[in-house]
Amino acid sequence: MKLFAKALGSSALALWAGMAAAADDVTLQLKWVTQAQFAGYYVALDKGFYDEEDLNVTIKPGGPDIAPTQVIAGGGADVTVEWMPAALAAREKGLPLVNIAQPFKSSGMMLTCRKDSGVASTDDFKGKTLGVWFFGNEFPFLSWMSQLGLPTTGGADGVTVLKQGFNVDPLLQKQAACVSTMTYNEYWQVIDAGLTPDDLIVFKYEDQGVATLEDGLYVLEEKLADPAFEDKMVRFVRASMKGWKYAEANPDEAADIVLENDATGAQTEEHQRRMMAEVAKLTAGSNGALDPADYERTVASLMSGGSDPVITKAPTGAWTHAITDKALK
Repeated sequence: MKLFAKALGSSALALWAGMAAAADDVTLQLKWVTQAQFAGYYVALDKGFYDEEDLNVTIKPGGPDIAPTQVIAGGGADVTVEWMPAALAAREKGLPLVNIAQPFKSSGMMLTCRKDSGVASTDDFKGKTLGVWFFGNEFPFLSWMSQLGLPTTGGADGVTVLKQGFNVDPLLQKQAACVSTMTYNEYWQVIDAGLTPDDLIVFKYEDQGVATLEDGLYVLEEKLADPAFEDKMVRFVRASMKGWKYAEANPDEAADIVLENDATGAQTEEHQRRMMAEVAKLTAGSNGALDPADYERTVASLMSGGSDPVITKAPTGAWTHAITDKALK
């Protein structure tokens, strides 16, 4: 009898171990390096929210040489964080990305200009050099310039586009009148470098009516046909949004969790806490479900590029509520 009980105990232990090991693997590819821009995912990992959903999540940082769309296309990730302009442009070119959730409600993108460059309004862009990020980040800018009727090929009646690295040096060194910045990151690099808000004028894409959706979650369309994959994404989105709302409510703690996950040690507490406070303003108001009106605004902006629009036709099947409808109920 004792031997039977012992054997039963061993079997139960083995069964429990097998169940514990059966957590589903999910690989998330970030758009950029480890920072508070992605705090919700690190919080979900740190707080055990993914564990609660039986998920074994691996978060892969991005970087200047990493294109999220290429990573997911090559099978290097199950889901990726991407801006909608890049995702829709990739979809039109044949990569069937689908937005399954939208944690960011608002855009943090800006063009930050030196007042001493002579820029006081968008009318003053003519003849100026403007710093622009590429690798898919240029699409909102190109759409905006097209709506302003400004060619991006230089000349007195257009703008000269400076392919901007992921820093603000062109503005500091007066190589450009304006550079691309995010409310939560590069703008503060400008301030930390010694310029003051009074030295600058900023043009928020939101205020210009050309804001496009940023930092959505995207998967490959064919994967969604697999019920097991869909279920995995439902659990992933549910845990991720729990992480985002926790980060909004506890920004300093969230920033500290990000720092603990920064293998490079390049980030500082001051910068990450400031970043998290700004990021929380962008995720506020989102429960994770994509707002169709925000999607339509993004598409309209990208298609309004005159003879050279970012996308040439309205996409079909580029987003779904199938995941969030189940994750958020």
